[in-house]
Amino acid sequence: MARLIVLFNLKSGQDPDAYERWAREVDLPTVRGLQSVDSFEVSRSTGLLMGEGKPPFQYIEVLEVNDMDGFAVDVSTDAMKAIAAQFQEMTDNPIFILADPLD
Repeated sequence: MARLIVLFNLKSGQDPDAYERWAREVDLPTVRGLQSVDSFEVSRSTGLLMGEGKPPFQYIEVLEVNDMDGFAVDVSTDAMKAIAAQFQEMTDNPIFILADPLD
C-alpha cells in the first residue's frame, strides 16, 4: 500500500466555500469510488500545534492507494481527468508526496 499526500492552497480569488462544496459533492465521492483507493480524506488546516501564525497550506488530502498501477489506470479515465482539471483550476501549485507507512 502507498499513501499519497497532497498539500495545497487555493488560488487567489477562489472561494473556500465553493471549493469545499465541490470537494464534498464531486471529488470525495468519485475518488473514494476508485478500485485502487482504500480511503480518501480532505482536511482543512485550522492552525499550528506549536508556534504562532497560520499553517503553510490551507488543505491536506490523504489517499491510501492499494495498487499504484491500478491507480494510474483509474486516474486516466475521462471522469478523473475532468476532476483533475477542476482541481488544478482551483489550486495553486499543489504538492503531491508519495509515502510508505512504516508499520
